[in-house]
Amino acid sequence: MQVELLLLALAPVFLACVAGEMLYWRRRGRAEVYSWPDTLCNAGLALLHQGADKLAWLLVIPLYQYAYQHYRLWQPPGGWGGTLLLFLAQDFLYYWFHRASHRVRWLWAAHSVHHSSTRLNLSTAFRQSLLYPLAGMWAFWLPLAWLGFTPQQVVAVVLLNLAFQFFVHTQAVPRLGWLEYLFNTPSIHRSHHALNPRYIDHNYAGVLVLWDRLFGSYVVESADEPCRYGTVKPVNSVNPLWVNVVEWRDMLRETLAARGWRARLTLLFGAPEAAERVATQQAADKLTAAAKNPGCQAS
Repeated sequence: MQVELLLLALAPVFLACVAGEMLYWRRRGRAEVYSWPDTLCNAGLALLHQGADKLAWLLVIPLYQYAYQHYRLWQPPGGWGGTLLLFLAQDFLYYWFHRASHRVRWLWAAHSVHHSSTRLNLSTAFRQSLLYPLAGMWAFWLPLAWLGFTPQQVVAVVLLNLAFQFFVHTQAVPRLGWLEYLFNTPSIHRSHHALNPRYIDHNYAGVLVLWDRLFGSYVVESADEPCRYGTVKPVNSVNPLWVNVVEWRDMLRETLAARGWRARLTLLFGAPEAAERVATQQAADKLTAAAKNPGCQAS
């Protein structure tokens, strides 16, 4: 099996878990945790993402191969030592990719797809962007080739990390005690998906929550403040194509309409909330200018 097909090979396991979770909530009188329009949208997003992902690997794997052949800095140890190093390095890079995806609007335009549902269940893990290759997700794994890991090893560890994360997208599992000092868990990831001010932009872990604890982005899920899911700017659509492009459309439309290079750079690469402030201010400035010069508006 080609390593790029790993997630597709695991699809029967994922689908069986989704079916089991749907039954679990139905038997407990909480069928609303799932909705068919939302779940089908998630499935459509997964198929689009997988198609784009396979095309992207065709371009990116040769780039990793070139970096590995010409620019690798050393030869990692074989056996378990090398495997552990690869796992730690990729999980560390994933943390920074994930954190940047919440703090840089260009990356958020892709990653916001994953957060756009107002529900959280195992099918939410399928909710991935078609445009991650355009956003530049692949660039975050390039240092692994410089560290001396082969393209096949890089692709495998990236996909295994994502496969693990499928299982943390659930409300059915409570807090897990001492495990949460080391690993990402459903409780930790619920907090990550929440839009409550207390939780927003925290818990970027892939597999290890160690990085959140080290870099000050860890927050505990509180029973006093239940998680509310979705994005601050609601998407309100179950059309997979529209969910993929709506934030890109808004970002590019606002950037093209902006005045001044500083405003444009903020709208493209600033934090999402900074970009929102700039867009609001630019729109207010245009209304003010139109009010002062009604003749120009008429012409």
